[in-house]
Amino acid sequence: MTFLQLAIVLIISALLFYSIAVWSERFTKKLSWWHLVLFFLGFLADSSGTAYMGKLSGGFHFKPHTVSGFLALAIMFFHTIWATVVLVKKDQELIKSFHKYSLIAWLIWLIPFITGMLVSIPK
Repeated sequence: MTFLQLAIVLIISALLFYSIAVWSERFTKKLSWWHLVLFFLGFLADSSGTAYMGKLSGGFHFKPHTVSGFLALAIMFFHTIWATVVLVKKDQELIKSFHKYSLIAWLIWLIPFITGMLVSIPK
C-alpha cells in the first residue's frame, strides 16, 4: 500500500468513526463510552492520515485547506477530551446535552474533508 492509499484509508476511516459516533450519539441523545472510543479512533485516524498527507505534499503549507484541517483536528481533539471529562464526571445532564455540540464539531470537521477531496481532483 502506498502512502497515498494509506492516507486515504485513514481519512475515510476517520470520517466513518467520527460520523458514526456523532450521529448515533445524536439519535440516542446520550453520550456513551462506545461513542468515546469511536471519537478517539476517529481522531487517531484523522491525525495519522493528515501526517501522511503532509509527508506526501512535502510538508504543510499555509493554505486555506491546511488551516481548516488543523482547526478541525483541534476541534476533534477538544471534542474527544470533553466527551472523556463528561463521562468520567458522570454528570447526567452533561451526558444528555453533549450531543447539542457534537453536530457542530462534525460539520466543522467535514469542511477540510470535502475541500481535501476537491483540491485533489486532477484538473
